[in-house]
Amino acid sequence: MTTWTVGDVAVHRIDEVPLPAATGPWLLPDATPDVVAGQDWLRPHFTDDEGLLRIDSHSFAFTTGGLRVLVDTGIGNGKQRANPAWHDLDTDYLRALTAAGFPPDSVDLVLLTHLHADHVGWNTREVNGEWVPTFPHARYLTSRVEREFWAGYAMDEAREQMFRDSVIPVEEAGRLDLVDVPAEGVEVTPGLRLIPTPGHTPGHLAVELTSRGRTALITGDCVHHPVQLAHPGIGACVDIDPGQSEASRRGLLDSLAGTDTLVLGTHFAPPTAGRVVAHEGAYRLAPAPADSP
Repeated sequence: MTTWTVGDVAVHRIDEVPLPAATGPWLLPDATPDVVAGQDWLRPHFTDDEGLLRIDSHSFAFTTGGLRVLVDTGIGNGKQRANPAWHDLDTDYLRALTAAGFPPDSVDLVLLTHLHADHVGWNTREVNGEWVPTFPHARYLTSRVEREFWAGYAMDEAREQMFRDSVIPVEEAGRLDLVDVPAEGVEVTPGLRLIPTPGHTPGHLAVELTSRGRTALITGDCVHHPVQLAHPGIGACVDIDPGQSEASRRGLLDSLAGTDTLVLGTHFAPPTAGRVVAHEGAYRLAPAPADSP
């Protein structure tokens, strides 16, 4: 189990699966081996010796304000996906979540940074041939802008399948709440804020946690990989609005640089967490060790 302490709050990383080496060149095509080689600090944790990016799928779980919270739900098991790295997985995610002290029945709040397949998969699990909410007592929260965008979007079959198995069952169960998120963010419970970081998707959110004067920020896909700290102009091939995504990323990094805020990357390989520091006209991640077992 990997855990960081933020004030009085223990934040647990719930591992799902490392993504294959081909993910980096597909997802962040401008993060070429030459670009990566120019940032020695990325090795050995965030890239391999050939300059290929290490990218993971995981969630974060913590208890704050009396609520047991899960941020994003990964890819999920048994989902039919066009991406072979996501297709029909069989992982120990729920066992890892339970081992961290968050059995599915105990989760109160699921925060979805956005509605992409690798962030909503464990929203549901299959029971007797039907997809049902994995967290039956939880409120699932996402941005109203996010859900309304996809409601009006011309989806291909793969995305429609994802909504059918991982979003619509939660809606039909009356568990999905849509939140209006102003530019300054919105507090969903004391010490827990949703911060708008649009661009990757129109309603994309980052999640800010504060306790006893300490702060952590969960990136979602505003930042996929630490190489984007050094090169904020590098975007993802699946960004809906690349210009807005870059602007959100630059604004977020500017606000974090030189602060004590613990940054937790939703796709960052171990050590996963760190602080943003100035570096060669941009930024780098200074890793923050997890708590000792």
